[in-house]
Order: sequence, then C-alpha cells, then structure tokens
Amino acid sequence: MYKYDEYDHAMVAARVAEFSDQVKRRLAGEITEDQFKPLRLMNGLYLQLHAYMLRVAVPYGTLDSRQMRMLAHIARKYDRDYGHFTTRQNIQYNWIKLEDAPAILEDLASVEMHAIQTSGNCIRNISSDQWAGAAADEITDPRPWAELLRQWSSFHPEFSYLPRKFKIAVIAADEDRAAMRLHDIGIQIVERDGVHGAAFYVGGGMGRTPMIAPLIKDFVPLEDMLSYAEACLRVYNRYGRRDNIYKARIKILIHELGADEYRRQVEEEYAHVKSLGIDPPKAEFDRIAAQFAPPALDAAAPDAIDRSDPDFAVWVDQNVAAHRVPGHAIVNISLKPIGGIPGDASSAQIDLMADLAETYSHDELRVTHAQNIVLPHVRKADLYAIWQALDAAGLATPNLDLISDIIACPGLDYCSLANARSIPVAQKIAARFSDLGRQKELGELKLKISGCINACGHHHAGHIGILGVDRKGTENYQLLLGGSGAEDVSLGTITGPGFDEDGIVDAIERVTDRYLAERAEGERFVDTFRRVGMAPFKEAIYG
Repeated sequence: MYKYDEYDHAMVAARVAEFSDQVKRRLAGEITEDQFKPLRLMNGLYLQLHAYMLRVAVPYGTLDSRQMRMLAHIARKYDRDYGHFTTRQNIQYNWIKLEDAPAILEDLASVEMHAIQTSGNCIRNISSDQWAGAAADEITDPRPWAELLRQWSSFHPEFSYLPRKFKIAVIAADEDRAAMRLHDIGIQIVERDGVHGAAFYVGGGMGRTPMIAPLIKDFVPLEDMLSYAEACLRVYNRYGRRDNIYKARIKILIHELGADEYRRQVEEEYAHVKSLGIDPPKAEFDRIAAQFAPPALDAAAPDAIDRSDPDFAVWVDQNVAAHRVPGHAIVNISLKPIGGIPGDASSAQIDLMADLAETYSHDELRVTHAQNIVLPHVRKADLYAIWQALDAAGLATPNLDLISDIIACPGLDYCSLANARSIPVAQKIAARFSDLGRQKELGELKLKISGCINACGHHHAGHIGILGVDRKGTENYQLLLGGSGAEDVSLGTITGPGFDEDGIVDAIERVTDRYLAERAEGERFVDTFRRVGMAPFKEAIYG
C-alpha cells in the first residue's frame, strides 16, 4: 500500500498546524462560527445535532494495522469508544470536542492519515473496489490509479471550490463492487487489443435527483487519464450552477447540456489540457505502482477447507470470497450484527481487526462502501482461526449481501440534515429477518436506508430502498424497489404512500413474501422485480 513521501508528510503537517491555529482562534472567540465553518469543513469537521463529527479519509478504502489501531485509539480517547465506517470508505467519529480536533489530526498524521477533503465543494475521497489486488476477475489493480488521482486532486488550486462536492471511483473489473456509475466520475480500467485504458462515465449521483452516469469516453490511454479527468472537471467548474445548491452537481449540468454536448466540450478542453503536460512521467507512476505490488503469498498454501464445524461452514459460504491465488481467500467482516448499528465498530473490535490483518492478511485491511471490513489476502488454512476470533468479538455474522447486511446513514439520531431516523429502522428490519435460514432463502437482497433526500444511505441503489422524510412533523418512510449500484445499475422506484416506523417493516415483509411467490429458478429479488414489474408488489403492499 502507498506510503507517504516527503511531500505528503509536509503537506499534512502544514495543514495540521494551520488548523490548530484556527481552532485556538475560534475557542478564544477571535473568529465567529460563520467564519470558522468553511475552515473546519476543509478538515472534515462537521457540527451535528449533538456534537462535532470528524470524518477521516481512507483513500480507496485501504489501510494497515498501524492505521487501524490509531482509529481505535481515537475512538477510545476522543469519542465514545466506537467509530462509524461509511459508504465513502471512510470512518466518522460522532462525539468530538472542538478542543480535541487538532490533537486528533496530529495523531492521524503520525500514521499517514488525515481528514483533508472529506468535506466541502472539492474532490472527495477517491473510492475503489474493496477487493482490488485480490479479486480473481480484475484486469489490474486499480489502486495505483486511484492514488494518482488522490495526489492530483489534493489541494488542486482550480478544484478546491467547485460548484458542489465531487466524487470519483475507480474499478478494474466487469463486476462493479464500488457503485462506479453512481459517482460524479466513474472510471473503469478496460483492455483493448492488449492495452489498458480508462472508460469514463460522468454525471452519476444520488441525492435529490438521482442519475446514472452516461459513458462519455470508452477508452482513454492510461497515460492520459489525468488530462482527461482534468478536462471533465474544467468543463464542470466553468459551467456548473453556483446559484442553486440543488442544481449544482455535474449530473445536472450533463442532463441540461446533454451527454453529446458535454462530451464535445470535454474533448475540446482535453486537446488543450494535453498541451500542459500534467500527466506524470512513467517513472513517477511506476514509483507509486511499486507500492501496490502483490504481497508474497504462499504458493504452496493448501486449497482445502475443513468444514466440519457447521457454524464455520455457514460463515465461509456467506462471507468468504474467491481470491486470485489458489489456497487463499478474501474475508469479508460484517459490521451488521442483528440488533447492531450498521457500520459501527467498538475500539476493541477495531483493534482485533488490526491484529487479524497483521497476523493473517499481510498487514492489510479494506473499508467497503457497504460499511463492512475486508481482509484481502488470507490463507484458507487460517480461515478457522480468523472465524473463531471474529465470532468471539461479535464480528462473525454470516450475512454478506443478505437482507440484514443493511446500509444505513446515521440519520436523525446524529445528523442535522436528516428528516427521519435510519438506525432504529435498520435494527427492526434485521430483527424481523433474524432467522438465517429465512435470509438465505431470500438470497442476495441489498437493502439501503437514508434518513433524508441527500441519500448517504444509497437508498436509490437498493434492491429495496427506504427514504425517511418529514411528513408534517412526523417521520415517514417511503419504500423503493428495483435499484442496484452494481454493473446492472438501476434506480429504485417509489412504491406509493409511505409508512411509519413499524409499517415500513411490515411492508418489507409483504414485499419479500411476494418475491418468494413470484420468483423463477435462480432469480434474485431484483431479477424478479425487473421481470414482473411493480404491480404484484404494489398489490402485496397496499392490498
């Protein structure tokens, strides 16, 4: 994984010192909250309902045990002993005191981490496939390119004050595990005639007006990728709306211009940008790529798994994925125990995952956009020991991609923007469907909950999505069906009138019962919905 060079260290150290001074001035009353707000947001510090929230960047979701232990330390010392892993592959702390923020940033800097550009109208954390470098189906590891984009976008002078926040994802497989086409820019590394290039999808996003990114360029030579990304951003920065926050995202610009006209303008800008020489020399990319060299895996590792423990076998079948190297596996750690808060982990659990990574996974972990954790490089012979440790810590719930593996934003329990609570709804749904046999009968079913229209819980992309809204001062939950953030990307459709907290749980039960009655052999929920349409489900929900 990438290690800071002298420039990274100097950049982060300078920002920590700068922000420390800004906090001192705020605490002394020398600057007002209105003056301080844009300064703290540049450092990932939000003011929520009850306290400050700090969002820490985890570029492309990759970190090592040393960094993971620091996240546990911050949870213990500065928060309420837990952290919340997010759909941006980041971690958030919900109970931060302003006077502690500089010390937290100093602690993060000591392990090559920061909170820069986790907020504000800038290019946010670059996300990627959580199985990158381990997946059997990828054509190359996309993370060196994600790192290149991180370096290019950090403190970019032209893109620090965009019309709106901007999100980029990079993948390198046909299976999309990063919701790539629901980003402002989604980049898929592809192969043509033996040469790798980048396919650019631009103008996706969720929120108030969800859109799927159209293909703007099917092949950009990788050595020109930064120039093309620069051209895409320049056109947006030039013409994106700044007079209306609800129409400021690039998806709105492309919708209004049309993909063809946007493409024409990008190509024109690209021709100019190419003359500026912003693409790095090959030696610099090779320096970055060398830090993502595959770990020295055990070529003689046995491929067999002892499945004599039935509980272990269930976990293996649900939470363990194929690795590109025989004798190895990808371990997916669920942060979705029945009755728990999706994405939350205690400091002790975070420390344990760091220990397991150091002992069994070549000192590497990943944060997923589904709010889980991955150990990417594990010998199959070590799976049982890992499972035993996870099970003892409450981290072995075998529910990856099942109905209880719920994505949920913090909602009205924490967020000042939310209209409704997400966490209690997620807990009630998980409890209603707690029987593992029932979950497995339903099969792959991705359920996602947002507490407001900003869609931090990705409800538009759920096979079943839930949106919390304020209905005349009462929390009300709209039900959506048929969304997907994967390679079969689609946006969910609202079924009809909303429900109260208990009513939405009952509605989901009626939906899943109708799915079981309607499905054909081998169909997932979303497949059945696409085949039979909304009518049978609407009838089941509303009678």
